[in-house]
Amino acid sequence: MLFTKLIPSHILSNLYTRSSLHATENGLKFSLKNRLMNASLTKVLAVSINGEAIDLTKVGIVQGDQAFIDPISISAGQPLEFPLGNTLHIHIDDHLPGEGSCTFHIHLHTQPFGELRINFEDNLNQRVIKKATTGVPRSGEDDYSDRIIQERIAFTEAYTGRKVTSLKRHALNPKQIKGNCENFIGAAQIPLGLAGPIRINGEWAQGEFLVPLATSEGTLVASYNRGIKIVNLCGGVTTTVSEDLMQRAPVFVFDNARQARSFSEWIDIHFTEIQQKAGASSQYAHLVRIESYLSNTFAFLRFNFRTGDAAGQNMVTKATYEACLWIIENCPVKSAHFYLESNMATDKKPSFINSLQGRGKRVTAEIIFKKEILERELRVSANQLGYHQAVANIGALLAGSNNNGLHSVNAITALFIATGQDVATVAESSACLTHVEVLPNGDLSTSLTLPSLVVGTFGGGTGLPTQRECLEMMDCYGEGKAKKLAEIIAGVVLAGEISLAAAISSADWVSSHEAMGRNK
Repeated sequence: MLFTKLIPSHILSNLYTRSSLHATENGLKFSLKNRLMNASLTKVLAVSINGEAIDLTKVGIVQGDQAFIDPISISAGQPLEFPLGNTLHIHIDDHLPGEGSCTFHIHLHTQPFGELRINFEDNLNQRVIKKATTGVPRSGEDDYSDRIIQERIAFTEAYTGRKVTSLKRHALNPKQIKGNCENFIGAAQIPLGLAGPIRINGEWAQGEFLVPLATSEGTLVASYNRGIKIVNLCGGVTTTVSEDLMQRAPVFVFDNARQARSFSEWIDIHFTEIQQKAGASSQYAHLVRIESYLSNTFAFLRFNFRTGDAAGQNMVTKATYEACLWIIENCPVKSAHFYLESNMATDKKPSFINSLQGRGKRVTAEIIFKKEILERELRVSANQLGYHQAVANIGALLAGSNNNGLHSVNAITALFIATGQDVATVAESSACLTHVEVLPNGDLSTSLTLPSLVVGTFGGGTGLPTQRECLEMMDCYGEGKAKKLAEIIAGVVLAGEISLAAAISSADWVSSHEAMGRNK
């Protein structure tokens, strides 16, 4: 058993889905959602409303599309599985309290938590809930069967009055989509072009690599191809991964600032024990450090994990939660409230803390662009590019940007779509810190750092057929390849930066889009 004591009541109360308490034709219903971790119910011990014990024969449990489950039938030998994220709908017949607030007490026995006592209070919605007549069709038995997919397509066509044609023309096996997309009806097909090959002189990526870019933006692939040509003529790009961490940042709320300070000091002293508890159920998550930030009566903790070759957001969420439950149970300084994420991670948002401390891979790409190649191939000089960079730095500063790159997001988004990354993480991944220096001989020394590149080559969407093919094209699929992918992405970003910088400085930018884009 993972936990020998009761989970704090303020966490248990969050299992109740707020505002789910409704009247029904026979009584009332409410919902409990597992927000802890995978578990199973081994016994329903008691249910009471406003202090009145409810006869368990009047209680029914519904999970998904299953029939009513008799709570008396649940036992250690016949448990009710309750996976993380699943919802149980509790029905109570022949009992309808009056208007106003209702207090509930539910006493359960579970694995792995032992006995749980869930207390919550809510107002009963007297509007009787009946079966919905409109909604996206779903199946609790198999939501990826051809039957339910066709039912959803028919529903879509009836609801919108538009035929579904292109969306259902794809090569995906719906059985492979589970865990990546819900309410599946088809695929959004995005054009994919090749750039390269690009020469990477990295520690993890060494050699020449074709680069798949998924985009609908005209000139994008051509621009990166032009930059890659210049990179290769100058001997390739050198890449270095200097850090690799994924974060989750819970916050603990105290009655006063001194308690928050004492709590933070206790965390520092007991880091080794916390490290052992965090990710105990994962073979990949390894806690490296905890950063503590104190403000007002709050203690913000930024947990930093290594996550192998997975991007790791879900992995560190679970690992951090395990650690926080242990902290709440064992720390003598008790918090008034606890939230698993404080918005300080910062997940899928640009932020200065991620640029400074890193999130995902911190990777640097560097090269010396030869004077004669810049002038012959791009019609610009190192001095022009250096001056443009200095001016653009002021523009970025005035705009309040967290980086001074030109368009790193283009390469990163196109590569993320192609390789099955979490596309929303381009918000932090696209931060790009660039530096140029004109050398005495007229060459241009250029480097850029992507401080928070969130990529993985294992898990998530990387196993989908198209995305796996794109990763395999670069020999970047599976374990042991994430840093290699990060180095390739950094090299491609650098190629794109020199291509666009030269286009702006030489006034080719507009003419290129007119010639190759859809500016009609």
